[in-house]
Amino acid sequence: MSTKPYLDLSRAEWSALRERTPLPLTAEEVENLRGLGDVIDLDEVRDVYVPLSQLLNLHVGAAHDLRAALNAFLGKAGRSGGTPFVIGVAGSVAVGKSTVARLLQALLSLPRRLSGVGGAPMPEHPRVELVTTDGFLLPKAELERRGLMSRKGFPESYDRRALTRFVADVKAGKPEVTGPVYSHLIYDIVPDETLTVHRPDILIVEGLNVLQPALLTGGASRPEAGGGRTRMAVSDYFDFSLYVDARTADIERWYLDRFRKLRATAFQDPLSYFHKYTTVSEEEALAYARNTWRTINEPNLRQNIAPTRGRATLQLHKGPDHKVERLSLRKL
Repeated sequence: MSTKPYLDLSRAEWSALRERTPLPLTAEEVENLRGLGDVIDLDEVRDVYVPLSQLLNLHVGAAHDLRAALNAFLGKAGRSGGTPFVIGVAGSVAVGKSTVARLLQALLSLPRRLSGVGGAPMPEHPRVELVTTDGFLLPKAELERRGLMSRKGFPESYDRRALTRFVADVKAGKPEVTGPVYSHLIYDIVPDETLTVHRPDILIVEGLNVLQPALLTGGASRPEAGGGRTRMAVSDYFDFSLYVDARTADIERWYLDRFRKLRATAFQDPLSYFHKYTTVSEEEALAYARNTWRTINEPNLRQNIAPTRGRATLQLHKGPDHKVERLSLRKL
């Protein structure tokens, strides 16, 4: 009997779980959701993401039923409202996690008909909100003040307390929760601009380090040392989590390919923080990108992101062509 905490499934085995469910998105809709450099087509949606959305709907329905049963146990049967189901999506820069998150938002927003305990209805049209952790990066001026510009994307470059408080407030069912907005154009937080989440049925939180465990405070570096107090981490509020995985060499190649495409598109905007790399040779620009990968993104992946893979409920393992080859689902 296997003692592994995960059930490993090939793409074919996973795709077979879809049964006869029709493909709910068109090629044009998938194209609009696809990130730059990512390879997502209708076959990928059908084989990988439709079964995933079905699995997530099972989890959402089970959480709804459990909440109704708990309310009945506490003598609060029929109580309206509830906490949103929170999904975390983690993975490296350029691995395609943003596309995964957008696909899930689109698929989980589709009409469904599930009933809870005692006939309590699930929303027919679930409200699904997507939040990226980029908005909780420290402002560029603060990163420069702390000497962290060369560690942008590392855990210490985020306002982790604000991020955790944001997700905690949404999870608590507050009617409106606001957060900061990040612009990839200016490479910074946008002053005086906020995003607002209005009590969603499902919240998707996407980011590099969303599966990081809680930190200790009070000066203790180890729980057994005593004197430390454990904070809550954003991952403590997740009901389900995904880790988008691939070989490091493949992710580096995707990162460089994406940089080339951005240099020919978004970086051409004079307002772009990276516009300066359109005025030098491609060789010089790629030298900068390789250095950024090797000194920032790869160390962050190896030191902080990849070690959290084992905390995910489901791991999506991509091959060299960006397509999911196999999956690992945590056993119940």
